[in-house]
Amino acid sequence: MIALWIVLGVVALLLLWGVVSYNRFVSQKNLIRDAFANIDTELRRRYDLIPNLVETVRGYAAHEKETLENVTQARAAAAASTGSPAEQSAAEGPFVAALRQLFAVAENYPQLRANENFLALQQELAVTEDRIQTSRRFYNANVRDYNRRVQSVPSNIIAKMFTFTEEEFFEIEEAMRETMDRAPDVGFTQGGESPAGGEAPATPEPPAGGAAGGPAAEPPQA
Repeated sequence: MIALWIVLGVVALLLLWGVVSYNRFVSQKNLIRDAFANIDTELRRRYDLIPNLVETVRGYAAHEKETLENVTQARAAAAASTGSPAEQSAAEGPFVAALRQLFAVAENYPQLRANENFLALQQELAVTEDRIQTSRRFYNANVRDYNRRVQSVPSNIIAKMFTFTEEEFFEIEEAMRETMDRAPDVGFTQGGESPAGGEAPATPEPPAGGAAGGPAAEPPQA
């Protein structure tokens, strides 16, 4: 009789562990889904900024037609991507590369870089990029924890029983992640000229004891 109770107790514990493990898998899946939704929200926010950015650049660099078209087309392709995280990450690559080229072009137009609308858009893009990277790190951390449980014993038993499979990471190449972090320097100096509205060079002070270039004062007569 005691042996039967022991067996029943072990079975009950196993069932309880299985329920807890299953519910944790479900919670992790939901957390991963929500985390990726946050990434998608920030990506959409960045897509929405691009048309205004392109039009602002066009006002100062209309002949940079190829660069502007590349940004527009890459944005459209990235925005249309609705596949897995790995597929969306791959679609972001050309788009971010096109943005990097656009800002490289902007370096050649000081008046554009001084434009208030361009500066505001650039700042918004930089903030959005920070949010994307924060959301990406949060998402990948949750995927890493979930995948570890899918692979590890004994939780992998529940994973196999209920077909919990590994999730994909959302990755962007390091060089591309630096695109918005490396904001162009907004300056007004070109060709060695003094900045507009800047201070005039300091005038050398005259030597002590007399006016500049004049003879030294004679000592008073006794």
